[in-house]
Amino acid sequence: MLVSATEMLKKAKEGHYAVGQFNINNLEWTKSVLLTAEELKSPVILGVSEGAGKYMTGFGTVAAMVKAMHDELGITVPVALHLDHGTYEGCYKCIKAGFTSIMFDGSHYPIDENVAKTKELVAVAHAMGMSIEAEVGSIGGEEDGVVGMGECADPDECKRVADLGVDMLAAGIGNIHGKYPANWQGLSFETLDAIQQKTGVMPLVLHGGTGIPADMIKKAIDLGVSKINVNTECQLSFADATRKYIEAGKDLEGKGFDPRKLLAPGAEAIKATVKEKMELFGSVGKAE
Repeated sequence: MLVSATEMLKKAKEGHYAVGQFNINNLEWTKSVLLTAEELKSPVILGVSEGAGKYMTGFGTVAAMVKAMHDELGITVPVALHLDHGTYEGCYKCIKAGFTSIMFDGSHYPIDENVAKTKELVAVAHAMGMSIEAEVGSIGGEEDGVVGMGECADPDECKRVADLGVDMLAAGIGNIHGKYPANWQGLSFETLDAIQQKTGVMPLVLHGGTGIPADMIKKAIDLGVSKINVNTECQLSFADATRKYIEAGKDLEGKGFDPRKLLAPGAEAIKATVKEKMELFGSVGKAE
């Protein structure tokens, strides 16, 4: 059974580790992440952006696939199915589709409107037994057409949103989506510490986990980050393994063109990346 992210993140905050959110893009992604989480006995959050949901023909399809795969594989570790950077409308679609967790990204609204919409969605999500993530201060880079420059969130605004009863809070601390540019200034731990002081036991979320140095990740976890999102890194490792397979001419050998063979190296590469991240985040063995 899929679960909300509330309990796993409470435990992560108390235990000073982070649960990885790994975005899924298709069947291979989902299978690779679930199998790795089970192997490492780690809780996991499957993230679905609105773009990925559309690509997979809709949130209903995604929820049905994840639930069926979870059961068929006999997964025993806690797994949450989570909407990533959801619009107001997207949140309601995922509630209807049977997701166990949603993120409402109201960071582009004026703070009063972000608060009003978040408050409404908190009430609806909690009535359904779902966890909800909110965002204050945009995350840099681009994801599904949402562009942010990596601004740092206002700690007082973070407190306003945290006090609405959200289960986790994504706050911009200079992090960005996608590959980090050469002139990236690094994470603002001063901002993160100030937010932590205002929000207390609230699990904090770090978006744009790809490319942040390991020492920064560990320091962020020490300062209250309990959920770290990874997407680009899995996409890069998948693409690299697939390119090598084709460049080596493997697709021309026997039935190497069969998608089950063609996509296998990429799926294994995703597993390796997820394993590396779970070890770095400290979540290995936390589901036992």
